[in-house]
This record gives sequence, structure tokens and C-alpha cells, in this order.
Amino acid sequence: MHILVTGGTGQVGLELQRHRWPEGAKAHFPSRDELDLSKPDEIARLVASRPWSVVINAAAFTAVDKAEIQVAEAWALNALAPAVLAAETAKANIPLVHVSTDYVFSGEKPEPYVEDDRVGPLGVYGASKEGGEQGVRSANARHAIIRTAWVVSEHRGNFLKTMLRLARERERLTVVADQQGCPTSARDLAGGLAQVALRLATDNTAPTGTFHLVNAGETSWHGLAVEIMRHAFKSGSGPAIDPIPTSAFPTPAKRPANSRLATGKIKKAYDIKLRPWPEAIAEIIAGLGD
Repeated sequence: MHILVTGGTGQVGLELQRHRWPEGAKAHFPSRDELDLSKPDEIARLVASRPWSVVINAAAFTAVDKAEIQVAEAWALNALAPAVLAAETAKANIPLVHVSTDYVFSGEKPEPYVEDDRVGPLGVYGASKEGGEQGVRSANARHAIIRTAWVVSEHRGNFLKTMLRLARERERLTVVADQQGCPTSARDLAGGLAQVALRLATDNTAPTGTFHLVNAGETSWHGLAVEIMRHAFKSGSGPAIDPIPTSAFPTPAKRPANSRLATGKIKKAYDIKLRPWPEAIAEIIAGLGD
């Protein structure tokens, strides 16, 4: 069984590389030199290069604020590339697992979002990712779109690593407290993606459609920062963390106030339920060491 994974150098892609695939399953992670996702002909060539059992698209333009300026680049990677990938995989009858985001929602709903809730992205990043979802749905019936949120890991740049860096530089931090979400371990997410992909590869009746996958529980960015410091500075010597409203920290891209995602659908379809997010945070920090 050969599994094609795009976006192998991102947080989720790196964890998919570390994932312990079952015997007989081999995951392939083409470099950017081997696959330029902005070029449809390269996507077509790679998909046709061998009989893939399943494709996981973990590639994305994830710089939310930069997307407001680099609009064409964001749409090319987040919308056009998934649409082409879906079309090419459909030609070869290959199922596609595509990673999407909470940013497709406006954040105005008071409860956690379910898969069928109306989308309403607030910026270029969310709009381009929603465009990618539409492309996947329309081009390949055998798809699983996995929306996730607030991804953190030992790799690349992310909120957790930013907080640890700032904690070494400052005695006091201010963190937004009125945005709610579900912190998600890239490692846990990768495990879920692999489980869905392997099922799609081996079972023609496997559930398809859109699913939400995040670690259990919810918090604010401020609450997440407090938990990070609790594990990183067990002696209590870390910086003070003051809560602030979103209005006190303006950014080029508007963020949804509510990014909480309900995960009952994927639990029912694939029996996947990720552990509570504080456990995942503790593991990541332990992995980072000093």
C-alpha cells in the first residue's frame, strides 16, 4: 500500500512522517522540488506516477495574516491545489483526505460548530480554505475533509513555541482571552488522519464527507498560555500572563471568536476521539525538553 502525503514539512506532515504506519503501508512525502502544488501539471504527474492507495493533503498556506496580502498565493495553495488534487485522484479512483480549518466559520455561533453549520469565513485564509473544501467535494466523491483547529507541536512555528520564546524574553505577557477554541496536537491529529486514510484505502464503504477532529476540551488563548507555562515552569517561575480582549491586539486578519468544533461525527463514523488537550500540551513540552 502506497500513501501519498503532501505538505510533509508542516506540523502535521512532520508528524505523519513520524507516525508508525502498519506493516505493508509506505507513506511517501515528496519534497517541494518534486512537487510544486502551484502547478497543476506537476500534481497530475505525481498522482499518475504510481497506483496510490490514498492521498493525504496536509499542505496549506497557513500564515493567516500574510494571506491578507498574499491573496493569490493563499488561493493557489488552499483552493486551486486541492481542487486539482481531487480531480486527479478521482480520475484514478483514489480516495483523498484533505485537512481544513475552523477558520471557515465566522465564530458567531455560541455553541461548538458541527459539520453542517453554515460557513462564513472572516478573511482570505478562511475563504481560501473553504474554497478548497468546495473543490474537493465537487471533484472527488471519495473524500474525507478533516477540519481542525489551534494546531501545536514540537515543530515549526506555532502558538506554543511562540509563548515559550516570549517567556524567555519577558517577565509579563498579555494574551487574548475572548477567543475560544480547541487546542490540537499535530501528533494526535496525524494519528487520526492516518486512521481515516487507511480505512478509506481498504474499505470502499468507508464513510466520506466532512468531519471535525480536535483534542477534547476547550479553552481560550489565555487559558492555553497559562497551561503551557504551568508545564514549562513547574517551579512557578514563569512570566505573569494577563488576559486582554481581542480589541487590544489588532491583527490584519480577523479571527473567529468561537473556534470550538464538535467531534461527535468522526467518533461515530471512525471511532476516533482524541485525548484531552492538556495531556497533549504536557507531552509536547516534555518532548521539547529544556
